[in-house]
Amino acid sequence: MNPMPGIYDFTAQSLAGEEVQLKRFEGQVLLIVNTASACGFTPQYRGLEALQREFGPRGFSVLGFPCNQFGGQEPGDARQIEQFCASKYDVTFPLFAKIDVNGSKAHPLYSYLKSEKTGLLGSSIKWNFTKFLVDRSGKVAGRFAPTVTPDGLKKEIEALL
Repeated sequence: MNPMPGIYDFTAQSLAGEEVQLKRFEGQVLLIVNTASACGFTPQYRGLEALQREFGPRGFSVLGFPCNQFGGQEPGDARQIEQFCASKYDVTFPLFAKIDVNGSKAHPLYSYLKSEKTGLLGSSIKWNFTKFLVDRSGKVAGRFAPTVTPDGLKKEIEALL
């Protein structure tokens, strides 16, 4: 019997259009976030980037997944998203192609994350900047609401590093 799929079994498309195997991040602590460029929480990009710079050298990475499912707040194409994130927030962590996180077309990675950690209102993602923390073994260690700031996750990240 095949074991249940784990986080490293998934593939996602980068903003540049290349297939990225999440196996590439094996052994790292990951913070997987659905992002948007026109959201009240968008300034969290700054905090996410700060986490990337602080903890990246110790085996940590933020993975950003732009999503337009909440209030149409990520209308741009890949190039616009990339330019926005680079120019406004100097983002260096990996950003992926725009995906759905809910519904029948939800990306398989998100279906998996949601099944591992449901939120207060069931499994579906409620808004932009919902965060999933994954430990070095690929286990989903926590799920955090959009209102939880990147800075507020330092202790949790620190504990997994």
